[in-house]
Amino acid sequence: MESCYYVPIDRPATEHDAGYEYFQPTEATQSVWASTMQHGGPPSGLMMRSLLRCDPSPAQRFTRVTTEILGPIGLDVNRLRTQVIRPGRQISLVGTDLEVAQADGSFRLAARSVGWRLRTADTTQVAHEPEPLRPGPADLTPVTGVTESDDLGVDWGTVGFIGSIESAAIPGRVGDTPAVWVRPAISLVGGEQITDLESIFTVIDIANGLGTRLHTDQWTWMNTDTTVHLTRTPRGPWVGIDADMVQGPEGFGATFADLYDAGGFIGRSAQTVLLAER
Repeated sequence: MESCYYVPIDRPATEHDAGYEYFQPTEATQSVWASTMQHGGPPSGLMMRSLLRCDPSPAQRFTRVTTEILGPIGLDVNRLRTQVIRPGRQISLVGTDLEVAQADGSFRLAARSVGWRLRTADTTQVAHEPEPLRPGPADLTPVTGVTESDDLGVDWGTVGFIGSIESAAIPGRVGDTPAVWVRPAISLVGGEQITDLESIFTVIDIANGLGTRLHTDQWTWMNTDTTVHLTRTPRGPWVGIDADMVQGPEGFGATFADLYDAGGFIGRSAQTVLLAER
């Protein structure tokens, strides 16, 4: 099987409850912060995959997706179950839970994503958006991992998840950090072609690292969530992330990012950040 973040596996014989999909995370999901847990990116992409497959409606598109990280997402078996929380022809809400197997065989809820879907309509006559991010990915030479990572004291070129992505940095417009074009270099699920939304949601979590000026030998800045507001359907595997992290005076802050595909602006993301001095 080709390189991927997750290998689909059969439901364990001891599990009789219906509705779950089971996956074995690979080493490519590993966090740069700890070898015992996954980076937030691959689980976000996997949950986006579940949202997309849950009672899809060709007349609706995802416009806002919020991912809550409820605890460390371990490297043992993961399972997901998805449901339509609020059905509707114009507006619907879909949610998915990601659970991680524990040593005693039980499963612990580790992350949750909910996505609003809105009906589509032709509003091109009033469309207005920021200028595209240039140069685009087709005009750049990407590298493995994340450029500029040496400045943070982190090996973001070879370890786990970060070593599985490609990126190219350009001057940013938000804050004083570079904007970065980024995409996964491997499949999300073994045996499947990754979709555009799955690709983008697999890497958006790294905005928290791209927008910081803090150094890992002095501070940690863990995000507990990621909310993405989309203004149109993204196209292509590349996402341009122009991020800035704001450190507040009371131990927390937030990372905000403008998001682009090769054709232009697609939306914004926001992440809550827990600040801690080492």
